[in-house]
Amino acid sequence: MKALVVNQLHQPFAYQDMPDPVPEPGEVLVRLHAAAFNRRDWWITQGQYPKIQLPVILGSDGSGTLDGKPVVIYPALDWGDNPRVQSKAFRVLGLPEDGTFAELIRIPGKNVQPMPEHLDWEQAAALPLAGLTAYRTLFTRCRLEPGERVLISGVGGGVALVAMQFALAAGAEVYVTSGSAEKIDKAVQMGAVAGANYRESNWAADLKVRAGGFDVVVDSAGGDGFADLLSLTNPGGRIGIYGGTLGKINGLSPQVLFWRQVSILGSTMGSLEEFRNMLAFVSQHRIVPVIDSSFALEDGNEALGRLAGNAQFGKIVLQIR
Repeated sequence: MKALVVNQLHQPFAYQDMPDPVPEPGEVLVRLHAAAFNRRDWWITQGQYPKIQLPVILGSDGSGTLDGKPVVIYPALDWGDNPRVQSKAFRVLGLPEDGTFAELIRIPGKNVQPMPEHLDWEQAAALPLAGLTAYRTLFTRCRLEPGERVLISGVGGGVALVAMQFALAAGAEVYVTSGSAEKIDKAVQMGAVAGANYRESNWAADLKVRAGGFDVVVDSAGGDGFADLLSLTNPGGRIGIYGGTLGKINGLSPQVLFWRQVSILGSTMGSLEEFRNMLAFVSQHRIVPVIDSSFALEDGNEALGRLAGNAQFGKIVLQIR
């Protein structure tokens, strides 16, 4: 089979022949038709991820066929039996196990789920990791209810964008932040009420005036700006955080936290049950993931460059024919 292989860090993918994977007991062999990038893939190529083992085929997201039927892949391995938190053995597909940037993948049979009928290969491949992360953050952790006001930070990224789509489908009033006016405009066209550019010094105060406060905030950055998000919460608000792009959180006021009864809720990926529930939610509301751009598998380095530039609005997808 053909695959994109990381043989060395800080070097381009190698598009090369690899042995066809042989399923072990309990596993199946899926022929992939599309795969999608996540920020995780970039961090691995740059050596900024724990326990990197090379060579490896990256990719957590994929859609394809099993026994002639369209399927989508649950991208978590060994979540465990506790729905509240992943097990110590938990890991994400695409390191250390080979992932979806290939023509074939061997995967536990339970990780293969029917593909939503209204999606094509590329749309389905764009869904798993981002959709699962957004679903758990919004519904399991933050307990989003219809009619609540939601703020999604960093819209344009894969998880943030699908979180916005999910919140809108659930009947929430959604606002967004971004460092790009163009991305804010696109989010508004998709149904967001308004947005704020976090590069402006008074963005939080202006947003507070316009929106009045938020019941749920979804963030992936952390860093110094996280304190501004806390200032925007309503009493009883919930902040769901699934990433830490900007590093440690400084300047957080415990007085605001306890007096407003605000909850800060960490979230990572999700269980197989949540994945199935997410797929049902997507099918019910006929949600279509946003595709930023699409590349052939052999053009994976060009796709990675697009991801590195942070200009994307939606998912970057690989076509595998």
